[in-house]
Amino acid sequence: MNSRLTSMLASVTFGLSVLSGLAFLGIGASHMLDDGAVCVENGFWANAQLAPGLPVAKGVEATSSLARLCQDSPSVGQRAADLGGELPWLLFGAIALLLFSRLLTAVLKKGPFTEPVARQLTVLGWVVAVGTPVAGLVVGWSQSWLVGSMAPGVGSGPEFSGPMVLVLAGLAGVILGKIMREGVRMREDLEGTV
Repeated sequence: MNSRLTSMLASVTFGLSVLSGLAFLGIGASHMLDDGAVCVENGFWANAQLAPGLPVAKGVEATSSLARLCQDSPSVGQRAADLGGELPWLLFGAIALLLFSRLLTAVLKKGPFTEPVARQLTVLGWVVAVGTPVAGLVVGWSQSWLVGSMAPGVGSGPEFSGPMVLVLAGLAGVILGKIMREGVRMREDLEGTV
């Protein structure tokens, strides 16, 4: 029963990984081909009253209630930067789910306390620990650049966006993978002595 549950979980996570990857490709393609407005929220003006003389670029509409900027005819760079707010997390999720599915498959094929499982756990941990801040920085940089392109001279520079607690979870995976690897080595040494 336990292996059946693990097998089902491996299949579900693989399916979710494929769906996330397809969503990444579909959203990217449809958004780049879209000719609608690009909007971004900015906290710089959240408490200010907007007046007609604020430094917004031509064709940009600014509202104070949401501190929101919208460009009716965005450039390719603005459209790409707008995608930077969504796509990094979809790609990160697809990769993390794929690695988790591979980890579960290794558990099914080799057993839970083996070298391949320890290696897969370490790889998953590093991807989560490093991928979280990278995706967060890409999202923050994209949004900051988009604000700067709509309102020159305004913006606070790149910001980080995302759940930092995932870095701790990733580091825990790396540590557990190292511990498992040592346990596997010790078991092999013990089996060789007996």
